[in-house]
Amino acid sequence: MSSDWQSHKEYSTPLAVRSIRWIALHLGRPVARCMLYPITLYYLIFATAQRQASWLYLNRVLARQPTWLDVAKHIHCFASTILDRVYLITGQFEKLQIIFPTENMPLKFSRKGLGCILLGSHVGSFEVLRSYAVKKCPMPIKILMHEGQTPMVMHALHALNPTIADTIMPMNNGANSLLKVKEAVDNGYAVGMLGDRISGDEKEKTVRCTLLGSAVQIPAAPIMIAASLKAPLIVFFGLYIGGNRYEIHFELLADQITLSRKNRQQEIQQWTQKYVDILEKNILAHPYNWFNFYDYWQDHDRK
Repeated sequence: MSSDWQSHKEYSTPLAVRSIRWIALHLGRPVARCMLYPITLYYLIFATAQRQASWLYLNRVLARQPTWLDVAKHIHCFASTILDRVYLITGQFEKLQIIFPTENMPLKFSRKGLGCILLGSHVGSFEVLRSYAVKKCPMPIKILMHEGQTPMVMHALHALNPTIADTIMPMNNGANSLLKVKEAVDNGYAVGMLGDRISGDEKEKTVRCTLLGSAVQIPAAPIMIAASLKAPLIVFFGLYIGGNRYEIHFELLADQITLSRKNRQQEIQQWTQKYVDILEKNILAHPYNWFNFYDYWQDHDRK
């Protein structure tokens, strides 16, 4: 089983994506939710690598042998967040119960003329925050992301609302991406990025951290970007807590990160570990919200 997330193929087909989208929009959420059960079963049977990755992760986070039902619940939780992205992107917030923090931390900085870095992960739904920010706050937000793994899903969802799609800043050339992030932050935007996956690029800088008791490689870029821009760094989660309920969480990692020349690499690792500690706290509280369906800890490679 490959430990590189980019090597996993997209199991969706254009017809399947369009069908689910049509059902969600025309027949309603209850009917669309019923469709998630055969979809979950399909992935449980045929998506072997993803099923094995789920089992390895659940074995670690639950501290017991997971069952087939645990794996099915994990896949179903992920499928639920994908379905709800249809309603989030089209602004149908009345179908969902979204619990937003009393203090909108990124908006507080933006109103002072300060942009910030929102550091997320593949835990829960980033779409809850992005769509809510665009439609309900409003909060100026941009998302720096890699769209290469599930292009059909991304294209089908973004076609529903070009305004939401415009918040995406594709992650391509490193220097070009950094310039776009700086421009957005300078203009008071909250720039979201996902910090829990490495791209596999040999040139990418990573640091070694500990998550759920074992070592993992984590990108160093978010800490380096926040430090270079002298921007506040906020960890965020859009946690799916079942049914139609989501909770958005913010946690300030630093008002400003300063890295010394002498201990730069060590300090990057320490700040990154603080992010990983927050990540661990949230996945222990909501274990089925973890959506890295590949051999994240390289458990299979160690055997």
